[in-house]
Amino acid sequence: MDSGTRVIWDPVFARYNFGAGHPMSPLRLELTAELCRQLGLFELPGVSVRGAEVASDEALARLHDRDYIEAVKTASKDPSLADASRGLGTEDDPAYEGIHDASARIFQASLDCADAVWNGDVAHAVNFCGGMHHAMADRASGFCIYNDVAGAIDRLLEMGAKKVAYVDIDVHHGDGTESFFVDDPRVLTISVHETGQVLFPGSGFADDLGGPNALGDTVNVALPPWIKGAEWMRAIDAVVPALLRAFEPEVLVTQHGCDSHKLDPLSHLAVSVDAQRKVAMMLHDLAHEVCGGRWLATGGGGYEIIDVVPRSWSHLVGIAAHAPVAPQTPVPAAWLEDVLERFGREAPELMTDGDDVDFEKWVSPDTENAVDRAVMATRRSVFPLHGLDAWFD
Repeated sequence: MDSGTRVIWDPVFARYNFGAGHPMSPLRLELTAELCRQLGLFELPGVSVRGAEVASDEALARLHDRDYIEAVKTASKDPSLADASRGLGTEDDPAYEGIHDASARIFQASLDCADAVWNGDVAHAVNFCGGMHHAMADRASGFCIYNDVAGAIDRLLEMGAKKVAYVDIDVHHGDGTESFFVDDPRVLTISVHETGQVLFPGSGFADDLGGPNALGDTVNVALPPWIKGAEWMRAIDAVVPALLRAFEPEVLVTQHGCDSHKLDPLSHLAVSVDAQRKVAMMLHDLAHEVCGGRWLATGGGGYEIIDVVPRSWSHLVGIAAHAPVAPQTPVPAAWLEDVLERFGREAPELMTDGDDVDFEKWVSPDTENAVDRAVMATRRSVFPLHGLDAWFD
């Protein structure tokens, strides 16, 4: 297998644009790409930066209802005709001219990444423009129009993968992606998120285990609000590695929404860029250990577009390129100057939040700790279905 890395970027992806004031600003993609470029990540040996075409209706229709695709295309031509019953033209998913092409291009980009990884053209692929994990078969949801991560998983299965694992660390439950594979024993979906008791989309609890043909292949870790990076990393480490090793997937697909950060305006966790980097490295290492290196990573949520998203996803690209950016690396001066000139504010000067990424590994639960209780609920529900002990690895 080639050791190279495919990274998706072209300025055209910034056309995914819900308008001024919407949290899903395309600036987060532009700033990420520019920071990657100035850090030298796009020029690393083995890294290929590619754009993508617009996905065909046939490709989209493998997952999305044709009536829904037509509704998106109608809204794309005339936003005043957006069908709110399909989630279009709403506060979360405003319609705009070109919404179909912009969304279908992201979808195709993740299909292209799946092709490249499965065919052995590259070991790893990153589409930080993607990760639209809330989109459903018949409607838009949560800033997501077409579900590119589900599309990538479906493409891998179509090409012959017998088992694919999906790990979603976005602060919001990956409900859309989960819904496509909830009864498919070939796909393990793991979502680690802030509990739906307090956060959109209000789902993803420990006893949601999947359909009758795939019981235990749907995994949800619903975490309490306000937890910090060490607790978040402990929870992920207590669930994800053991399940991936037991499931033995051929490819690992991951969604790296960075809205778990303490500065994110739409959630209540207190995770650092350092913790997000640590988990990305953990998932990279698991891809090599369990999947022969086959790893497809996407972006996702993340709405602190200056202080958080560019640094978190630049770390992701560096890790995928086998050239991790050291936490103490200075943010390039030209990038900082551009941010100051454009936004009238200073950005972090280092690629770190200065957070300690050590955490206490799971041995047994502390029943007085809310995080451990959440982890224990998941392990008790799921681990025995995979032949694992719920208390110990």
